[in-house]
Amino acid sequence: MVAELKQISLFVENKPGRMAKVSKTLSDAGVNIRAMTIAEAGDFGVIRMVVDNSEKGYQVLRDSGFTVSMTDVLAVEMKDAPGGLYEIVNALGDNDINVDYAYAFVTAKAEKAMLILRVDDIVMARTVLISKGVKVASKEEIQKL
Repeated sequence: MVAELKQISLFVENKPGRMAKVSKTLSDAGVNIRAMTIAEAGDFGVIRMVVDNSEKGYQVLRDSGFTVSMTDVLAVEMKDAPGGLYEIVNALGDNDINVDYAYAFVTAKAEKAMLILRVDDIVMARTVLISKGVKVASKEEIQKL
C-alpha cells in the first residue's frame, strides 16, 4: 500500500508576522513547503500545508508553540486543462465520497497540476481514482518535487 501523505494544519492568530514565524521555523529546520493554503476565520486562521518532511515539520512547529495537527490527504495528478478538476471530483461524487477541502499547485517539473484532497473515505477515494486512471502520488514523489 502507498504510504499516506500527511498534511500539517496549524491554528494561528490572524495578525501580521504569524505566517513569517511559521515559514521561518520551517526554514530554520530545513523543511520545505510543497503546497499550502490559508483560510481565515475572523481573528484566527488555519494554515494547511504539505511539506517535504512532515514528521520533522510537525515536531519543530509544535516545539515552537504552535497548535498543530497532522491529517492524511491524497495528492493526485490533475490535467492542467479545462475539465481536469471535474474528472476527479465527479468520480468521487459518483461514488459517494465527499471532498472536505482541496487545494492545487503546479510544479515546474510536471506537465500536470497536483491536487491535494481531504476526503471522508481516503481508502475508497484512492481506489476509485486509480480505477479511473488518475495518478495518486506517493509521499516520496511529493517529497522529490
